[in-house]
Amino acid sequence: MRIVIFGAGGRAGRAAVAEARRRGHQVTAVVRDPARHTGLTADARVVAGDVTGATDVAEAAADADAAISAAADPRVPAHVFFTGSVRALATGLASAGVQRLLVVGLAPVLPGASGIPLMDEPGYPDAFRAFCEGHAAGLAALRETLLDWAYVAPVGDFDRTAGRTGRYRVGTHTDLAERISYPDLAVALLDEIERPVHRREAFAVGAV
Repeated sequence: MRIVIFGAGGRAGRAAVAEARRRGHQVTAVVRDPARHTGLTADARVVAGDVTGATDVAEAAADADAAISAAADPRVPAHVFFTGSVRALATGLASAGVQRLLVVGLAPVLPGASGIPLMDEPGYPDAFRAFCEGHAAGLAALRETLLDWAYVAPVGDFDRTAGRTGRYRVGTHTDLAERISYPDLAVALLDEIERPVHRREAFAVGAV
């Protein structure tokens, strides 16, 4: 497949690029500044682009079969970034003729053990509220698109030191005590992108 990956310079994005190339897919890696990500050039065609700009999305996704967005920008308010990126992706990918999109998500916007979003459960830290609400707004915008989409989040948080096991499980609920490595999240992303039809849902993945 030909896969375009937005936010390819971040940890999740780099892991997705590596897993896609491991499986023999052709990858276009989209970053804001290619000069800062020269290490990607061995694995992918690296291009400059802004995931919040529909024109940039369409140009980067030309001839692609599917797209992954692992993009974030701490310089921009979370609500503005995540809703803006989803809308630009919906418009730009449609213009490029790409229907399949995976978005790397955030665990607290998915149900916790109580069945309500983890970020709404008692005791969830208020310090992360704005970022979580931004992600939740992006997921709501994604649900309104006509894309063949899936929103894939870690069950809890990332284990930044663990490597690839090639295994994961789909979680029944989110739990911040759980961890998954970036490479194993990428395995889940590529398994999903290779499915004939996406789940068209949000789900979490954790370590086995």
